[in-house]
Amino acid sequence: KTHSLTSNTPKHNHLQNLLPSIPLSSSSTPANNQRKEKKEREKMVKPLTFKGDKPKKAKKRSAPYPPSKPVTTKLTQEETAEQESTAEDQSWVSADAPSDIAGPVIIVLPSDPPTCIASDANGKVFASEIENLIEGDPGTAEPHDVRQVWVATRVAGTEGISFKGQHGKYLGCDNYGILSAASSAISHQESFVVIPSEVPGSFCLQTGGGDKETFVSVTEGKSSKAASGSVVEVRGDATSLSFETTMRIRMQARFKPRIKASKETKAKEKISRKELEEIVGRRLDDDEVRRLKRARKEGNFHEEVLDVRVRGKHDKFA
Repeated sequence: KTHSLTSNTPKHNHLQNLLPSIPLSSSSTPANNQRKEKKEREKMVKPLTFKGDKPKKAKKRSAPYPPSKPVTTKLTQEETAEQESTAEDQSWVSADAPSDIAGPVIIVLPSDPPTCIASDANGKVFASEIENLIEGDPGTAEPHDVRQVWVATRVAGTEGISFKGQHGKYLGCDNYGILSAASSAISHQESFVVIPSEVPGSFCLQTGGGDKETFVSVTEGKSSKAASGSVVEVRGDATSLSFETTMRIRMQARFKPRIKASKETKAKEKISRKELEEIVGRRLDDDEVRRLKRARKEGNFHEEVLDVRVRGKHDKFA
C-alpha cells in the first residue's frame, strides 16, 4: 500500500522526472575538470628545447624618454683630418704661373677698391667690388657672389684659356674691345692667353687667343651714382702692357698642381700597420713598419716589401 501511495503522489513523480537531468557521474567533479584542462595544455605545441639550453632572460626595454644629458661623440683622427682636408680644398690661393690656372677662378682687377670681372644673366660684363678681403689686400681676395666666379679650362691645341661663367656662357672680347659673356661655344674671341707680368703672382690677359695685340685692362672714372664716387670699367682693347693690364688670378687650392701633388704624396704616405702586414703577409715589428712607411715616401716601397718578405722567410727557417 505504501508503495502504491508514494508512487502515485504528484510530488514523487515530479522528483522522478527531475532526477535524470542531474549529472551523477564522478567525472564531473572539479578535480576531474582540472586534470582535463592540464592534459589539454600539455597537448598544446611548445617551442623546442635542447639539453644544456640556458633559460632566456626577459628583454629589457629601452627607456621611453631620451636621457637628459646629450650624448657626445668624439671625432676620430681620420674624421678630423678629412674635415681639415675638405676645408683646405675649398680655400682660395693665388696662381703663381699660367700652368696653375684651372677650375673655379676670380680675375682680380688693379683697381681701388679691388674689383673683379663678373657677369650677369644677360651676359653683361662688369667690375664687381670684392668684399672678402684681409686688410684690403687683393692677394687675399675670395668671391662672395657666384657672378664673380669663372671656370678656367685649357683650349685644346692652343695656348689659350677659356673662362666659363655661372650661366654657362664664355667670357669673350669682340673686335671693338667690348667684353661679354653671351657665347655658348669657344672661338678665338672666347680664348685668352695668360702672360706673366713683371709683378710676381700677377698676369696679363691677351685677347683673341693671342692673335691680337690687345689686352684686358681697367679704367677708372668719376661717377655720382657709385657709393665710392668712382666707377671701374673693364675693356679688352689696351694696346700695351701697363699697371692697368696687371691682374691677379685667385683659384681654389684643390686645382693648383703643386698643392694637388703634395696632397697625393701625403695620401700615399698614409698607410696603417694592418695594411702593411696584409701586403707582406705576416706580422711586422716596429722597425719594419717604420722602414716600409719611409720607403713609401721615398718611392722604393715595392723593393722594400720584397726585402722584408725575404727576410721573414729566412727568419722562419733559421
